[in-house]
Amino acid sequence: MRDAVIVDAVRTPIGRRNGSLSEIHPADISGHVLTALADRVGFDPATVDDVVWGCVQQVGDQSGHVGRLGVLAAGWPESVPSVVVQRQCGSSQQAVAQAAAGVIAGQYDIAVAGGIESMSRVPMGMPTCGGEPNPKSVLDRYGVDGFNQGIGAEMVAKRWGFSRTDIDAYSARSHERTAAAIDAGAFDGQLAPLGGLTQDEGLRRGTTVEKLAGLKPAFDPEGVITAGNASQISDGAGALLITTGEIAAANGWTPLARVHTTVVAADDPVIMLTAPIAATRKAFERSGLKVDDIGAYEVNEAFAPVPMAWQAEIGASDDVLNPVGGAISVGHPLGGSGAILMTRLVHHMRDNGIRYGLQTMCEAGGMANATVLELL
Repeated sequence: MRDAVIVDAVRTPIGRRNGSLSEIHPADISGHVLTALADRVGFDPATVDDVVWGCVQQVGDQSGHVGRLGVLAAGWPESVPSVVVQRQCGSSQQAVAQAAAGVIAGQYDIAVAGGIESMSRVPMGMPTCGGEPNPKSVLDRYGVDGFNQGIGAEMVAKRWGFSRTDIDAYSARSHERTAAAIDAGAFDGQLAPLGGLTQDEGLRRGTTVEKLAGLKPAFDPEGVITAGNASQISDGAGALLITTGEIAAANGWTPLARVHTTVVAADDPVIMLTAPIAATRKAFERSGLKVDDIGAYEVNEAFAPVPMAWQAEIGASDDVLNPVGGAISVGHPLGGSGAILMTRLVHHMRDNGIRYGLQTMCEAGGMANATVLELL
């Protein structure tokens, strides 16, 4: 039977909005991580059967086929194809799942999965053609005027009883853990510096609950969600080389991990942010693993209440949940985040001898991916 293994994973440092990566075209950012991946592993790009690339806002500078353009920007042969995947915030995590499925099915021998988002150049919610994204039939079904993730985060906080102090404490912890990881050199082996940027740019050292308490609510004047306890708008990309264990051995490559289980799930699109709970439970059911079998969890910090509610329902211990911080402290470049988080996860697993890791992230429309990796 064929399996799917991750030979290596690389990412750019995450640039903050209008920061170090903002002047670089998203196709060139994509090309940069593709080049870095090939250089690290030493594979011939001509052997890649497909580049499965995530991107959310496929408008403006990302309106061309950003995956194909990234391949060409990297200088790879014209014979290397690409497909762009859009599953909202989980786009590049879905890209990994699709590449792994293609390898296991025998449609691919060698694939690259990853993704990009340049939110500085293509702002979130950038209009496409002036159309209405939410049809009346769907709005009427749920009795709403529209769908809003920020309001969804407020709903999560209220449903699980999280106070503003609770949420800000979690957010300050994210910055503390990222600062500790950077200082320990935890990210150094996974980064492909770009634009003079050598580390994640969004970190705010010295963030405290007291400082966060001074920020005004962003979505509800009486609410708890602020710019300080939500993910940062950012730029960045990541890429992973995926093949079978047999092909890796034949090429002399030592894989980092096996793609053990991939699932998708969906939940209420109004509250929108709770599907990681369902996806994690589905991953446990499919994999046969239990909560304490997992040594590291990456639960995307779109808003602090998301991993907090997830933890309350799943019961994972605090020390294994987002152990090196997350999107609150370094940012969430939408279509690139899945690959970036998986790069962080697989390197953290290798560096700490962790057998199983699980990644999940909420997505617009009330969806979520969950992926279990097994260290090799």
